[in-house]
Amino acid sequence: MSRTWLLRLVIAFGFAQGAVSMARPAVTYRALALGADERAVGVIAGVYALLPLFAAVPLGRRTDHGRCAPLLPAGVGLITGGCALSGTAGSLAGMAAWSGVMGLGHLCFVIGAQSIVARRSAPDEQDRNFGHFTIGASLGQLVGPVAAGAVVDGGDLAGTSTPALLIAAGGCALALTSLWRVEVPRTPSDARPGAGGGAAAGTGAAGAAATGTGAAGAAATGSGAARVPVHRILRSRGVPGGIFISLAVLSATDILTAYLPVVGEHRGIAPAAVGVLLSLRAAATIACRLVMTPLIAWLGRAVLTATTCLLAALACAAVALPVPVWALAGILVVLGFCLGVGQPLSMTTVVRAAPRDARSTALALRLTGNRLGQVAAPASAGAVAAVAGTAAPFVMLGALLLVASALAVRGRAAPEHGAA
Repeated sequence: MSRTWLLRLVIAFGFAQGAVSMARPAVTYRALALGADERAVGVIAGVYALLPLFAAVPLGRRTDHGRCAPLLPAGVGLITGGCALSGTAGSLAGMAAWSGVMGLGHLCFVIGAQSIVARRSAPDEQDRNFGHFTIGASLGQLVGPVAAGAVVDGGDLAGTSTPALLIAAGGCALALTSLWRVEVPRTPSDARPGAGGGAAAGTGAAGAAATGTGAAGAAATGSGAARVPVHRILRSRGVPGGIFISLAVLSATDILTAYLPVVGEHRGIAPAAVGVLLSLRAAATIACRLVMTPLIAWLGRAVLTATTCLLAALACAAVALPVPVWALAGILVVLGFCLGVGQPLSMTTVVRAAPRDARSTALALRLTGNRLGQVAAPASAGAVAAVAGTAAPFVMLGALLLVASALAVRGRAAPEHGAA
């Protein structure tokens, strides 16, 4: 099966994620210029995830029983608007509001894109395709912080953070150029009950592209299909663990992006150097995802997840140490490589553990967990930083990742509803 659709999706995700990764450090710098302290930075970072926290499950329900592709341009539009308007906001409240719009746009894009990957991937392609899909995010995280650091001048945070946010908005708009035909068109036969039977029998997680079934397989083919209750999805063994692992890994990435500029300001590290450090983390994540398939074959999904979460916990705690910049760069390379595993493998874990006819909703619940972490973790990090110093949130993240490592070990025997 041709995978040009996946390449186009990766390119679009790279532009969208690059815009967000450029905008978020720029938002932090602009907030600092407007007088924000560590606690206010945490609140603004948390608002980014607040709207998505309530929108994820309804959007997931929609993609279980409908098309996913319209969410992609909607997400691009919201990210673009959020970036541009953050650059012109003159108050911390305005910064927080437009940060929330940016977060909602990112959610729309990711839910639509993940559901398309699930729909178009055969069971034996899931780890690889989800891994390749998340390379788009890592590419954006590689380029975005460097671009932000190159534009933002530490001597004039207020004047230089605005063009950085406007450039991010323009970069996100470029994602629209590669969104054509990323989803197989539905045919009249797809709407008939039982049209997805072939997917139910043999394509498991999402069905082959030729069936045109929904992201959840056979039962998602008709708009009148019964909805699986959320509590039943959450009781599926493996789903809660996958959600928490994703939450922990994303919280680590998110707080690192939001708080490394604050750490840099306190340690005298220039914005350009902070951008390079964040990009080193992203480059290591890309490297991890390029070799993830042989790593899975060598260690197995659960052992690989547990090991990398454990090593990431130690690396997060090490960020709190007052080490020179070159040592901090080495720590971030290790951290980036280890954090590269959690996101794609948590997608596969959730898809395989969830009921067949609710996989998009399960992925949306995973994103709800992510956004819950993005609301609670920055707020907690801000409170911890205000009391114990700017490096203390990274110790908190280390503890969170230790719990994720334990859950990965515990979930080794989770059944797979989507096994072919």
